[in-house]
Amino acid sequence: MLALQFTDPHLTGSPDMRVRGVATTATLARCIAHARRRHPGPDAVLLTGDLVHDDPAGYAALAAQFRDSGAPVHCLPGNHDDPADVRRALAGAPFAQDFASRYGRWMIVMLDSTVRGEHGGRLADSELARLDAALAAQPDAHALVCLHHHPVPHGSAWLDALMLANADEFFSVLARHGGVRGLAWGHTHQPFEGMHGRVRLMGTPSTCMQFAQEADEFEIDDRPPAYRWIELGDDGRIETGIEWVHAHE
Repeated sequence: MLALQFTDPHLTGSPDMRVRGVATTATLARCIAHARRRHPGPDAVLLTGDLVHDDPAGYAALAAQFRDSGAPVHCLPGNHDDPADVRRALAGAPFAQDFASRYGRWMIVMLDSTVRGEHGGRLADSELARLDAALAAQPDAHALVCLHHHPVPHGSAWLDALMLANADEFFSVLARHGGVRGLAWGHTHQPFEGMHGRVRLMGTPSTCMQFAQEADEFEIDDRPPAYRWIELGDDGRIETGIEWVHAHE
């Protein structure tokens, strides 16, 4: 199956409003148009947080952009979202807010790592318990687990202070289930590729602006908007890549 991940669009209620100088509605539209040309007919779309930039009116703009997605759009909140607003504003098709969804041999799990009033993340005990139960209930499935906050350091002091606070507990749950194959997140506005044991790690850049890598203090670089494609094989294999979307594309 093919999944497309779009993350950190930071939309507002006005298409003319800019976030740190970026017209975020336009850059998301550019990424979606690029994906429709390069990766048509996805089986699932993954939206991994910071859907809006502290502006609930931005969800209407998000809904408009994904209305014709042709596939279920799985969404989870980031630290600039209110989880209740996400559930309320994106309640109808094509948006899917199920905790775990099955696609043939694969299961996609969407975790809420947000902490109210904080930019860093943590998985509540109840969320870890739900994850454990969902994975245990379908031991025959390969699992792709998604969340907003990064669970491994990226080598950037200010950003790593805002990562998943209880990553060790999270990885302990994953280690109990041999079907977990991939882990995807947003939040960092930069790419990351790696492995944690048998689990493929995938950090995905934003559809708007990117953060400078390995920077001790907050800094934006000049890389363009981006999204990730993920091919999930019936044998548990994952093929993936990042598409950088330049202004002329």
